[in-house]
Amino acid sequence: MKTPLDPRLTQIRNWLTGLPASLNLAVDTLRPASADASFRRYFRLDAGDRTLIVMDAPPEHEDCRPFLHVGGLLRGVGLNVPAVLEQDLGQGLLLLSDLGQQNYVERIRAGIGDRELQTLYREALAALVKMQQAPVTGLAPYDTARLAEELKLFPEWYVSRHHGVTLDDKMSSALDKIFALLSASNGGQPTVLVHRDYHSPNLMVCDQPQYGPNPGIIDFQDALAGPITYDLASLVTDARTTWEEPQQLDWAIRYWEMARAAGLPVDADFAEFHRAYEWMGLQRNLRILGVFARLNHRDGKKHYLDHMPRVNGYVRQVAQRYGVFTPLLRLLDTLDGREAKVGYTF
Repeated sequence: MKTPLDPRLTQIRNWLTGLPASLNLAVDTLRPASADASFRRYFRLDAGDRTLIVMDAPPEHEDCRPFLHVGGLLRGVGLNVPAVLEQDLGQGLLLLSDLGQQNYVERIRAGIGDRELQTLYREALAALVKMQQAPVTGLAPYDTARLAEELKLFPEWYVSRHHGVTLDDKMSSALDKIFALLSASNGGQPTVLVHRDYHSPNLMVCDQPQYGPNPGIIDFQDALAGPITYDLASLVTDARTTWEEPQQLDWAIRYWEMARAAGLPVDADFAEFHRAYEWMGLQRNLRILGVFARLNHRDGKKHYLDHMPRVNGYVRQVAQRYGVFTPLLRLLDTLDGREAKVGYTF
């Protein structure tokens, strides 16, 4: 069976062949490194005694400039992000330093002791505190309006398209009130640089000197200026690996203590801070359920369905703790077939 032609791969090889010989690029070693939910792909190749990464971002779909801009902001506060060795923005190609062979979730799935796990995550929390001290120059606001707009993905794609359920006026109104409350509360938090996907797939395990300090941070091109609890919520309610509530709480307390010591504008009362990041996590995970449903139904990326039960669990964890979210919890129960459809018609 013939392999389908990949014109972009030919383009990448031609570009690499034309780069300076001093890079020692072994173009024939080019191999997939990873792909994400967008059109962006990553390849690894040998270069003398090291490996390098090619970012393939087709310019008709992607723009490399935000990656370059945000990378500069993060590098400026001492974080370990890929160095840009060569670039061709017209072709949507970047040659980057390699920050490691495994990301956090790959290392976890390969088998990891608790001591190493705790070390990795405490280093990720320390890096998050550094990141939140970076300037937000040139970043779009992640404000109440944008947060509210993103929540529309949940009823449209998760409820309607994925579950085939049409909400009646009563439930639609109840959801609207919950969404408005979440968006106003989260949009009113102090503003910092928000990575938006600060979780295990985008943190590289830097366990060799050539990779630099742990963690290596990638996939930051969608950064915004937004709520201070957003990236913590991403990290402790990770769509790729389940963290039970005691572990979430332990990492949240450690972050909160480091953030206060660094002078970041977190709540002085941990109970209020805990509520704030839980509500932020609820909003984020409702959006993610919509995003994963859309990736499946519109884009044919069915593997995102594997993560839905975990994200659903994180949503339930918060929704059941606060009475104001009871209508949402009832909707989830109905969608999941956990109870009879009492009180609402669909």
